[in-house]
This record gives sequence, C-alpha cells and structure tokens, in this order.
Amino acid sequence: MRGIDLSAVSWRKSSYSNSDGGECVEVSDDFAVIVPVRDSKVSHGPVLVFPADGWSFFVSAVKGGQLSA
Repeated sequence: MRGIDLSAVSWRKSSYSNSDGGECVEVSDDFAVIVPVRDSKVSHGPVLVFPADGWSFFVSAVKGGQLSA
C-alpha cells in the first residue's frame, strides 16, 4: 500500500516475541482499517501492511491452534 506515512506510528512488540533477540514482530494499532507489521530487529526495514480484518482472522487462527507448520 503506497502513500501511507508510517514515520510517526507507535509500535508494540508481540507478546510471543522472545526477549533474547530472536524472532520479534511488531505491529501498529494506529489505523482502523490496516495493520502495519515489521521485524523489530530491522526497525527501518520493510513493513508489511494487512487489512485489519485479515490480520484479526490470522491472529485468531494462531491463538486457536488452527495453523500448523
């Protein structure tokens, strides 16, 4: 999605991210219809932007154990 200014958004680290510098995901709740997601280890790197309803579905599926590797 182009044209979205993400320079001033607030980020929160996932509660599932570990504290020893491993896999860390951050999301922003600053928008109503989109959810920006980034790697906290590369804070100036690329940001993925998901529709809010799609992100909500994904998080619910993960929490409910509906996704497997």
